[in-house]
Amino acid sequence: MNVLMIEDNESVSEMMQMFFLNEGWDATFKYDGKEGLDAFLENPDKWDMITLDLNLPTMDGMSVCREVRKISNTVPIIMLTARDSESDQVIGLEMGADDYVTKPFSPLTLIARIKALHRRSEIGDHTADGNERSDEQFDVETEHFRMNTKTREAYLDNKPIDGLTPKEFDLLYTLAKKPRQVFSREQLLEMVWDYQYFGDERTVDAHIKKLRQKIEKVGPQVIQTVWGVGYKFDDSGVA
Repeated sequence: MNVLMIEDNESVSEMMQMFFLNEGWDATFKYDGKEGLDAFLENPDKWDMITLDLNLPTMDGMSVCREVRKISNTVPIIMLTARDSESDQVIGLEMGADDYVTKPFSPLTLIARIKALHRRSEIGDHTADGNERSDEQFDVETEHFRMNTKTREAYLDNKPIDGLTPKEFDLLYTLAKKPRQVFSREQLLEMVWDYQYFGDERTVDAHIKKLRQKIEKVGPQVIQTVWGVGYKFDDSGVA
């Protein structure tokens, strides 16, 4: 795995370098937001994972994340923040981060988060590489909605839902493959993020909000809130 770690604390970077080496991963370290963004832009397809500090010189992590997402919706991003603030974490997720880890953190915790996020990404890649079906066959297909995990594409009334991040796509797929079934936030955390967040439901809510914004660009809303329970996919009301 090629990891780009954008982190201005050299002690943290040096510590993580040992853990990355132990995993057999190649890691590049940048200590400035603009330098980190430039490293990404130099070869966007190189990176399997980005860890991104929130507080960076020259360009803050939010801005870096936003610029990265303009180029790639697929590279997984984990945001690191010293602020144990709900607003900062939610904003980071809304900017396009797939996950966040609050400082101070255990290196093993970050490694576990990276592995979980990469594993989900790999599942999508392996599905995309499969030869069992053609590009035009869909894993989810209703009267108004279609999804293809091979091409990682989703359509509402034949209009593509563009710009889905890996987690947004996985979240939409999890809901859409069982229409009208209600999923609690805890279930979605376990199914989509592949590990327990121990009740941190803000992650799901932030991704649902961003996903709804992208769906609404092409048609009616198909993700519904079931108050006090969770969320469900239902396109039966689409005109």
